[in-house]
Amino acid sequence: MTSYTHRASVDLPADHLFGFLSQPEALPRYFPDLTEVEPTGGDHVHVEAEVGGRHVEAEGWLHVDRDRRTLSWGSPGEDDYHGELTVSEDGAGRSEVAVTLHTERAGGPDVQRGLEEAVAVLTQRATAETQTEAAEKGDDWF
Repeated sequence: MTSYTHRASVDLPADHLFGFLSQPEALPRYFPDLTEVEPTGGDHVHVEAEVGGRHVEAEGWLHVDRDRRTLSWGSPGEDDYHGELTVSEDGAGRSEVAVTLHTERAGGPDVQRGLEEAVAVLTQRATAETQTEAAEKGDDWF
């Protein structure tokens, strides 16, 4: 099994960032290959994605641990695909997000590059959307 990890700093408090990232229905907003994530009960989700030019549907699981600010997910199958996303404090008003993917699928540099692109998208969107929501509510944390 191969693991791929990427970390990035984000100009958001950790609780705000995790609040944004922990909504299952929001996952397609920051993981570009995902087109739909629909909770189906408990930790179970139905996932649809566009991968390598083809439409893929799968049943999987998504666990949200708010105390540890961690998401973990996976999908049974020959690739044994699963991953984790963790948000931690990184100073006043800053946080770090770390995403790790584990898979049997070959892809090496392509998988790592895709992970880095996904983390870049999620940090940019989380910052923009979270600050917009805060401004609309009149929060002054940013």
